[in-house]
Amino acid sequence: MSKTLAFRVDPLSGPSETLAFTAARLVIAGWAGRDAAAVRHHIDELAAIGIAPPSRTPLFYAAAASLLTQDAVVDMLGPDSSGEVEPLLLVSARGIMIGVGSDHTDRQAEAWSVPHSKQLCAKPVAATLWPFADVAAHWDRLILRAWIPGADGGWTLYQEGGVDALRRPEDLMAMAGDLSTGTAMLCGTLGAIGGIRPAAAFRIELHDPVLGRAITHRYDVQALPVVV
Repeated sequence: MSKTLAFRVDPLSGPSETLAFTAARLVIAGWAGRDAAAVRHHIDELAAIGIAPPSRTPLFYAAAASLLTQDAVVDMLGPDSSGEVEPLLLVSARGIMIGVGSDHTDRQAEAWSVPHSKQLCAKPVAATLWPFADVAAHWDRLILRAWIPGADGGWTLYQEGGVDALRRPEDLMAMAGDLSTGTAMLCGTLGAIGGIRPAAAFRIELHDPVLGRAITHRYDVQALPVVV
C-alpha cells in the first residue's frame, strides 16, 4: 500500500517548495557501513542482545511504504523497541531528495527475524528535504545524531557520527537495483552510544556543517499493551 507524505524542500538557492511524495516502496538498507570494522561492531552490538548476524552485507530489506510517518507520536507494541537515525533517500519526480528518518525496530522480534522486526514498527521521518545535488559534493561531511530522554529530564546523546561511515546514496542505489520513482530508502545507521536500548522518545538530526543547517525530527513512543 502506498503512502503520501507532504514535505518541504529547502533548496540551496531559491524559495522552499512543497513536495507531495507518494511512496510506493520502502527499502531499508542494513549493514550499510563503508568500514568493515564498523559493520562488525554493529553486528556484535546486535549479537549482544541475541540477534543473529546477516547472511551478507549490505542487505536491502523490503518493508511496507505505509509504515512511513511524520506523526509526533507513534504506537509500538510493548516496551522493547528503539529507534535508529538514518539518512532518508527519496526517488521523486523532481530528482533524488535527502532527509532523515528512524528505522524504529522491535528488538524482541529482531532476535528471531530481522525482516519481521522491520515490518512491525512505524518509520518516523522528518518533514524537510534537501535536493541531493545540493549536498552531493560535501556529502561525507554531513553528521547524523540521535538523542533519547536522560535520567535528569534532559536528552542523552544516543548516536553520533559522520555519514562517511556509511555507503554513499549512489552506491546503495546501484547495489539495490532498480529504484523507480516513488521509492523511499533508509540508508543505514551508526552504533549506539552505550548500547541499544528502548526509550520513550527519540530525536534525530541530519546536520550539514558546510551550509550551516540541519533537518530534525522528534517523536514520542506510546507502548501498547501486549495481550497474551
